[in-house]
Amino acid sequence: MQINIKDTEEIKTQGDVLILPLFESTGAGPFGDINEALGGLPLALIKKGDFKAQHKETMLLFTYGKIAASAVLLAGLGPRDKATPETIRQAGGAAASYLKNTRLANAALSTRTFDGLDATPADFIQGMLLAQYRFGVYKKEEDKKGLESLAVLSRKEKELAAPVKKAEIIADAVGFTRNLINTPANDMTPAALAEAAKSIGAGVSVQVIEKDEAIKLGMGAFIAVSKGSMEPPKFIILEYKGGMDKKPVVLIGKSITFDSGGISIKPSEGMEKMKYDMAGGGAVLGVFKAISDMKLPLHVIGILPATENLPGGTATRPGDIARTISGKTIEIINTDAEGRLVLADALGYAKKYEPAAVIDIATLTGACDIALGGEAVALMGNDDSLIARIQDASRKTGERTWHMPLFDEYKDYIKSDVADLKNSGGRSGSLVTAGYFLKEFANGLSWAHLDIASTAWTDKDRPYSPKGATGIGVRLLIEFLAAGVK
Repeated sequence: MQINIKDTEEIKTQGDVLILPLFESTGAGPFGDINEALGGLPLALIKKGDFKAQHKETMLLFTYGKIAASAVLLAGLGPRDKATPETIRQAGGAAASYLKNTRLANAALSTRTFDGLDATPADFIQGMLLAQYRFGVYKKEEDKKGLESLAVLSRKEKELAAPVKKAEIIADAVGFTRNLINTPANDMTPAALAEAAKSIGAGVSVQVIEKDEAIKLGMGAFIAVSKGSMEPPKFIILEYKGGMDKKPVVLIGKSITFDSGGISIKPSEGMEKMKYDMAGGGAVLGVFKAISDMKLPLHVIGILPATENLPGGTATRPGDIARTISGKTIEIINTDAEGRLVLADALGYAKKYEPAAVIDIATLTGACDIALGGEAVALMGNDDSLIARIQDASRKTGERTWHMPLFDEYKDYIKSDVADLKNSGGRSGSLVTAGYFLKEFANGLSWAHLDIASTAWTDKDRPYSPKGATGIGVRLLIEFLAAGVK
């Protein structure tokens, strides 16, 4: 969607639809001139209660030539005193979701309503852009409906240009990530994920550690997960310097391109979704795309341990023991607890960079869905300052996190009789024991863990996340990184 900022009166703006955001209980708000031109119809509908401007409410009115635009879309923002950047993003998503299913291709957005708010028109626009996403690559006839252009009507072009451009870059990065995750595993193999990393370009260097080298480096846990697959594993490393020589922030993304559970095989129902088990890696790639496009002065390392987890004659068995790059051994109780195995070697490898901080993002546990549903990311870590900074970024982006404990007692849950650790402590506390397992390999690091297992995929349309991959984590991590730019 092409976006232009124009200093043009709403009533004179031509196009298919003029979007008028409105708060509850404010009547026609700042749009008295448009209400009058339309013969008082918008205000009459509001007074009658047919349109209440409730949050995410929409109503389309055709203008029949009374103003230059062919139609007006009333977009409800809810109560003004409860408006936040996130509620405004959601309202923008609701407006775009409505228009996505029409033939109204060229829109204009009035920005009068946002005067005096902490939220900006860029928040509404970001919601629109995120909601516009479609994954139609595999359809013979892709639906061509949806917005093609958006004119942002404002006299503050210089003030709006940068935040609107940022909204475009971030939405593009989220779309890039969603495409990777939505792509089926027969096409999104570890090798294809490595090629996707190389496609980012613009100052991002990529190194791929192949299977033989990974074995030489002692990545026994990573290799153990890959043994049942014919697809060669790829340990993918990205680096973006952005002119900075400071200690890097390392982002680790779980990148299981398909997870059957291995020999501890999953139930067949829903297994087709297990292509999204590389959502953490996809999010890291989206972050690299965005920080590269924004040219942020950062030093960031990305690590994607990419493999499939399949059963087979050579697959790792329950009871096998793997030796990690750190030297610690792991008794594999459940081959479906594979994400923590690849992350263990990724955390061990990250230490070579002497990083300022390490954040891993992973679809790690089904228990995350039981604990938090699809409403928040489980956040754990060993550094309260790092946790607080992530929480601050979470509040700003609306990608909600919930801090879970890592009590020392959880170590007893993953004690093994025959190895240093076991990879599963059973059902009790399984969300946090998975996090504690990772903590054992983050020793000496400022580290945080984001479990996105219940938020990386949605089975229903959300305000700015259509069904399928959500791309969660991209906006959160960009905000976290950008906050560190001085």
